Amino acid sequence: MSDQFDLFVHGTVFFDVVFTGLESLPVRGTEIQASGMGSCPGGIANLAIAASRLGARTSLAAAFGDDVYGDFCWSTLTEQEGVDLSCSRRFPDWHSPVTISMVVDRDRALLTHMHPSPVPTDELMASMPPARIGFAHLDAEPREWFGAAARSGMLLFADTGWDEDEKWSPAVLDQLEHFHAFLPNSVEAMAYTRTDDPHDALLALADRVPVAVVTCGGQGAMAIDSTTSEEEWVPSLPVNAHDPTGAGDVFGAAFVLGTLRGWPLRLRLRFANLCAALSTQHVGGSLAAPGWGDIIDWLARTRVRAAGGSATAAGQAEAYAFIEDVLPTSGRISVRRARATLARTSDAEADAAPRGER
Repeated sequence: MSDQFDLFVHGTVFFDVVFTGLESLPVRGTEIQASGMGSCPGGIANLAIAASRLGARTSLAAAFGDDVYGDFCWSTLTEQEGVDLSCSRRFPDWHSPVTISMVVDRDRALLTHMHPSPVPTDELMASMPPARIGFAHLDAEPREWFGAAARSGMLLFADTGWDEDEKWSPAVLDQLEHFHAFLPNSVEAMAYTRTDDPHDALLALADRVPVAVVTCGGQGAMAIDSTTSEEEWVPSLPVNAHDPTGAGDVFGAAFVLGTLRGWPLRLRLRFANLCAALSTQHVGGSLAAPGWGDIIDWLARTRVRAAGGSATAAGQAEAYAFIEDVLPTSGRISVRRARATLARTSDAEADAAPRGER
């Protein structure tokens, strides 16, 4: 279908403000200075932007306020990032969700202001577009559109988040009956499966979905694809990480792209690990999501270091040599990280990559 999207995502879009260069978090009655600041669409926009930068035709359904935050997120997604918002809606007198991220010692603390969605999820999803893959965030509330999407032939992927009540209800996993793939991190996976080891959690999840993936941060990622009888573990790449915000979304988007291309499980995991690692080297969720230009640059630098005698770089260059074979022949191949910011120029980091062609 010429009008079919590669990826459809639904969720909440936040206006993210990221402060960097903090020596500590603020305490009551004090004021501290941040040396860097950037702003960008966040929340589900992280996944949508990461996928679009890799060339996936992406459609996003979300509620947007009619305030300046909503204006910025809407225009950034459509005009700069090429994300379709035909299923999204603007709502007057509804305050767009806003999150403040404070990065300290390569970790972050978040402060969010938001109001309940102005419409029920099912109302927003009434005009769901045709897409090859759909991506959802699972929580305690089942969504009717999961079943409808699966019956339409959409291949559904899901992740989840931290359970604030720490009850980790098994009912969340019961929603996986409609899903093709589930990609939690190791803490979430072990909590929901009541296991003490990430691999045991992976095995338990593989009984529920055809493709189970467990991300383990600095220890890499493991997965089982029962449709191909593949089981793989791929180590993470050693990088100088600055901010983990959105890395899981970038991993998911890259894994989706590998699925769309029909890559073997090992290559899907390697590519997702690489994209996530590259995102942590920069600051700010969707700001840090790499495009093909960033990936090409990384491979070129790695090969230069390998030629200079670095054994680590040589191993990475060999493991990721497949990138040359999977590069797109047209489209958004020159895309690099963006510097989207309400202030027009971001100083969240001094060495931010150029925006490149859009």
